[in-house]
Amino acid sequence: MDVGARLKEVRMQNNLSQRELAKRAGVTNSTISMIEKNSVSPSISSLKKVLNGIPVSLVDFFSEDVYAEKTQQVVYSPEDLVEIGTGDILMSLVGKAFPRRQMTFLIETYPPNSDTGTTMLQNDAEEGGYVVEGKIELTVGNEVYILNKNDSYYFDNNQPHRFRNPYKKTCKIVSATTPGNF
Repeated sequence: MDVGARLKEVRMQNNLSQRELAKRAGVTNSTISMIEKNSVSPSISSLKKVLNGIPVSLVDFFSEDVYAEKTQQVVYSPEDLVEIGTGDILMSLVGKAFPRRQMTFLIETYPPNSDTGTTMLQNDAEEGGYVVEGKIELTVGNEVYILNKNDSYYFDNNQPHRFRNPYKKTCKIVSATTPGNF
């Protein structure tokens, strides 16, 4: 997906100028301009900060047809997943078509030397996950945890947090966040 074009589309649907969105999001209007021109690829935390100024969730941002009427889907093949990650990090959303979704269910892939960003993530939710392969560094508040394959986590997303893979192997995580508006 063209993140820059999508941001411009969503911004204009909400009748916001670049300057107004920048003011609401607490960033410079040149940041909004560079994202829309695809001059920079924002980290997940940076994009979430910008989208909070609209406001729109990451799921809604990456789900162009999120409001389209659909029959309830039960099984999702890889091509049914919606990619909501940015940069090198892949975050594949399972269940985008599920009506009134109460959780965000993700398959996350962190290549070597990837990071959710230096700005810590923080939102009103709970998050749990399981490391399927590799290992990941998880920072929650002031604590840093190293999770290996078969380790799991669960924490309050109101605490500042970030994920980082400083290792040589890709890390895969299956996670869930509530509520469903990641």
